[in-house]
Amino acid sequence: MTIPPPAALRHTPLHERHRALGAKTGDFGGWEMPIEYDGVLVEHAAVREGVGLFDVSHLGKASVRGPGAAAFVDRCLTNALGRIGPGQAQYTLCCDAESGGVVDDLIAYVHTGDDVFLVPNAANTAEVVRRLAEAAPEGIEVTDRHDEFGVLAVQGPRSAELLGRLGLPADHDYMSFTVSEWRGRPVIVCRTGYTGEHGYELIPGWDDTGELWDAVLAAGEDLGVRPCGLGARDTLRTEMGYPLHGNDLSLDITPLQARSGWAVGWDKPEFWGRDALLAERERGPRRRLWGLEALGRGIPRPHMAVLGADDAPIGEVTSGTFSPTRRIGIGLALLDTDAGVAVGDEVAVDVRGRRTAVRVVTPPFVPSSVR
Repeated sequence: MTIPPPAALRHTPLHERHRALGAKTGDFGGWEMPIEYDGVLVEHAAVREGVGLFDVSHLGKASVRGPGAAAFVDRCLTNALGRIGPGQAQYTLCCDAESGGVVDDLIAYVHTGDDVFLVPNAANTAEVVRRLAEAAPEGIEVTDRHDEFGVLAVQGPRSAELLGRLGLPADHDYMSFTVSEWRGRPVIVCRTGYTGEHGYELIPGWDDTGELWDAVLAAGEDLGVRPCGLGARDTLRTEMGYPLHGNDLSLDITPLQARSGWAVGWDKPEFWGRDALLAERERGPRRRLWGLEALGRGIPRPHMAVLGADDAPIGEVTSGTFSPTRRIGIGLALLDTDAGVAVGDEVAVDVRGRRTAVRVVTPPFVPSSVR
């Protein structure tokens, strides 16, 4: 039997720049991505206190175009896309039509009623595009544009000042975007992000991404801008309680279980997974996502068992890390509804055979600065 070689990891247009900066890299969704440059704690602090720059060009990009494209997307994805108009963005979910499990969570950007731009997660882009393309009526074209655009996340309390120095707009509302120009080339400037800080995501053409990255670092040098890797991205999003697909959302974890029911347009007559999710809402989910704060030195990690009375298992950690802001271990965990836990209850996590006490909380673990 011949074992095929592992598939080569894909690279963003900034790969050589990451190597030159000495980044530690790793596999993320089939892409070789920077995990850290100068250390997660330093990069985390840069975003919370000043400004950080992330390469997230591995994220998917797709277009849905044609007469009634926005209405078509609305019939497929969970959130009510009709609530927003051109120049606005919306967090939404692509659910499995039968089970209601989450195929992916993504952002939809409405250019017009006939042109919607989607940004799914890297590993799920092809599947989201496949499902939409198979369901699309005649006249609607669904296009995978993964390698046409880069994505830079400029996040932190000084991010608006930095964008202003580049001549890019920074005064639009949260979850909105504008198509601008930088050095004569188009760039989409989005008031979105995954850190809980005031910030932006810039979407330039693939071949323009390197030059824009260099310009952001140069313009923000006196602001203390730092390149940040996915390690800091994970600690930042976990402090906010933001779910990560594959951990806190999946085909086996529904929006109701993950407390993402707010991203479901329950009154819509049609979306993938509607019947399954309405039935689950009626009977109540068998498990729910909670926050955990360590009361000692232990750190919750994914797949660790959560223990209730008499150390009986009542659930499992889905995401966990050390909070650089709080200086404690924090985590998200799916806990059995029958366990009857409530905010403030003390339970435990099995940390490599050692019982670590944790308190049940409702995220975020630190206040959000998004505005």
